[in-house]
Amino acid sequence: MIHYSCDRCKRDIDGSTDLRYTVTVEIEAALDGLDHELVDDPDHLDDIQDMLDSADDLCSSVFDDEVYQRKQFDLCKDCFRLYIKNPLSRETNIPRGFSKN
Repeated sequence: MIHYSCDRCKRDIDGSTDLRYTVTVEIEAALDGLDHELVDDPDHLDDIQDMLDSADDLCSSVFDDEVYQRKQFDLCKDCFRLYIKNPLSRETNIPRGFSKN
């Protein structure tokens, strides 16, 4: 039997009776300026490929983590409701800084 637990509150989730939500987060580096330059001058593609080929495994794994990451989390029903209301975990009571006129 597969065991599930909420990655937020650590509560056990019974797959046969409880709802389990899977949240997948993909993080990609925004290389907007680099994409434009590569289209205008295709020679840069060869340079980048040469750099990647010459890098050792450790360096390329660090580079890969900075460019793209994919994370997956299991959430119980209660934690899902909290997550969907505030996915970036922003503080909700941020002072607005209005003047005292």
